[in-house]
Amino acid sequence: MSTYAIIKTGGKQVKVEVGQAIYVEKIIPEA
Repeated sequence: MSTYAIIKTGGKQVKVEVGQAIYVEKIIPEA
């Protein structure tokens, strides 16, 4: 059994595991 997280960013969901690096789009906050 592996430990993982599901991250929602930029309208996408990404599954990441321990020690894994991901790249996400830069999110510009709305003023």
